[in-house]
Amino acid sequence: MVTATGRRLCWSSAVASGFESLGGREQSSSIHSVQIRTPRKMPYEIKHVFASLPQMERGVAKVIGGDPKGNNFVYTNGKCVIIRNIENPAIADIYTEHAHQVTVAKYAPSGFYIASGDITGKLRIWDTTQKEHLLKYEYQPFVGKIKDMSWTEDSKRIAVVGEGRETFGAVFLWDTGSSVGEIAGHNKVINSVDIKQTRPYRLVTGSDDNCAAFFEGPPFKFKFTLGDHSRFVNCVRFSPDGNRFATASADGQIFLYDGKTAEKICSLGNGKAHDGGIYAISWSADSTQLLSASGDKTAKIWDVAANSAVTTFGFGSDTLDQQLGCLWQKDYLLTVSLSGYINYLDKNNPDRPLRVVKGHNKSIQCITVHKNDGRSTIYTGSHDGHINYFDAETGENDTFSGKAHTNQVSSMAVDSSNELVTCSMDDTVRFTSIAENAYSPQNSIKLDVQPKSVAVGAGGYAVTVCIGQIVLLKDKKKVFAIDSLDFEPEAVAVHPCTGEVAVGGTDGNIHLYSIQGNTLKDEGKSLPVKGAITSLAYSNDGAFLAATDVNRCVTVFTVADGYAEKDRFYGHHAKVVCIAWSPDNEHFATGGMDMMVYVWTVSDSDTRIKMPDTHRLHHVSGLAWLDEHTLATVSHDACVKQWTITYK
Repeated sequence: MVTATGRRLCWSSAVASGFESLGGREQSSSIHSVQIRTPRKMPYEIKHVFASLPQMERGVAKVIGGDPKGNNFVYTNGKCVIIRNIENPAIADIYTEHAHQVTVAKYAPSGFYIASGDITGKLRIWDTTQKEHLLKYEYQPFVGKIKDMSWTEDSKRIAVVGEGRETFGAVFLWDTGSSVGEIAGHNKVINSVDIKQTRPYRLVTGSDDNCAAFFEGPPFKFKFTLGDHSRFVNCVRFSPDGNRFATASADGQIFLYDGKTAEKICSLGNGKAHDGGIYAISWSADSTQLLSASGDKTAKIWDVAANSAVTTFGFGSDTLDQQLGCLWQKDYLLTVSLSGYINYLDKNNPDRPLRVVKGHNKSIQCITVHKNDGRSTIYTGSHDGHINYFDAETGENDTFSGKAHTNQVSSMAVDSSNELVTCSMDDTVRFTSIAENAYSPQNSIKLDVQPKSVAVGAGGYAVTVCIGQIVLLKDKKKVFAIDSLDFEPEAVAVHPCTGEVAVGGTDGNIHLYSIQGNTLKDEGKSLPVKGAITSLAYSNDGAFLAATDVNRCVTVFTVADGYAEKDRFYGHHAKVVCIAWSPDNEHFATGGMDMMVYVWTVSDSDTRIKMPDTHRLHHVSGLAWLDEHTLATVSHDACVKQWTITYK
């Protein structure tokens, strides 16, 4: 009996809470003494989700789940399960109810449920038809990482395999958890499992013990092992008609067997199918062809009857071009590279994919927006040094060409010359033309110490704060530095007009400087806030300066009044880490470690929009406004989300 932890309702992070006014009450109207609640339009709603790529690991197969209706595909990254439309992958939905890293997700053949498993052995079965994704059942088939799973064609039984401590797999009824067999026959981790989708049922597994195992049932009983491979068996799959199954291994071979008896039929290619290890295989709907993905940086389509490769797809020569996952769904052939890129293959042009879906698969640290000819482009920088740019409307995205940052991108801004200015933990500040979308080696400035934050001003100026240092740059050159600081700088903002520079320190003060030619002058003035400063921003018109701190407070100063404190804003339950001003200069947004985003009104600190769980289970790492009513947020879930904000 598999342990079931009961039924619970799980609500999507997109469910909005209301417009919050301190001390206020929900409006109601009275008709003949009967109170009727007035329906309220939520003050924010999700507009776009630009999903993360699959989380990849070198030498480890990535399972991509297909939708039985043929509309979507599903994969995992971190604690998220990502469902993407296969025709337009910019349309995505994210399930965020796992407490630990999710490793695999598969649709039930009915299409109504998805089962997803994590590194602790927890399996959740949840609804796909409602946006709330209600939890149906939760089980713990074993303790350890779940690596693969398979449903019977009637969606009533499910087999789960992986790195269990006492057992490597389980097969049970989906609604009660009652066992319907035993997964035995292996002495090492089981990597893959599949169940024949026609009766009589058969089950096959593939393991690190170099063997596949064959089962009959239900109840499923071990019959024998298949020892044809000489290395780890990474993937096993039955053909849709159930007549055959294939096993793929790190030895570069694919063997075909009879689906009912497991009698060996042949080795595809009469020897090695690929020059490298094979990580994934997927059958065509008519069971006549097989797609394989390999570490040799190729994918192949095999004609099973002719025992020959009819198409070979090449992806490049870089290590990141290794192919670790694949899916054949209707007319779509997908593979996943070690980079996380999702490739839509073109049978007629095997060396050039129809489409490559790019994005981030590591946590996003910073964001900025640039508008050109009425179109907004979102720029994002991630933990692994990648910078991506997204069309804000379509979600189409790409990365800059050329040699990128080699470590975390910590901060970014677009200057008046249409250059993206970025600072990174690789101790560089880069100026990259957003017209050319290509890195320029000569526009990379090496700093003495690691930069933390960068801000741009008029006239080609940029200021970056580093560990124990403030650096002034002009026209892509370092022109001045202040080393002898009596505080540790953390954040910086440059006034859009006057050349004033605000530097926030861990001492809980904002220190004011001014740009004078090629130098920074200390104005000898500091503005105290409630704690160590985490971020700073001037309003777009330069009227206000806002600061966030570790003590959950946001402080706004009026510039024209000699930086007199205007107000303090409270609401976050944990450290506030980012801030962005709306183009209307009346509202600003903050994001925190509490996973909250607040949209504040400068003239009334009691009126705010509270946005909980914008990136559920992940703190908000960056904010940027596309226009007065559209806010973009990024987080460690590697996703970019856009929200429509509506004010009273």
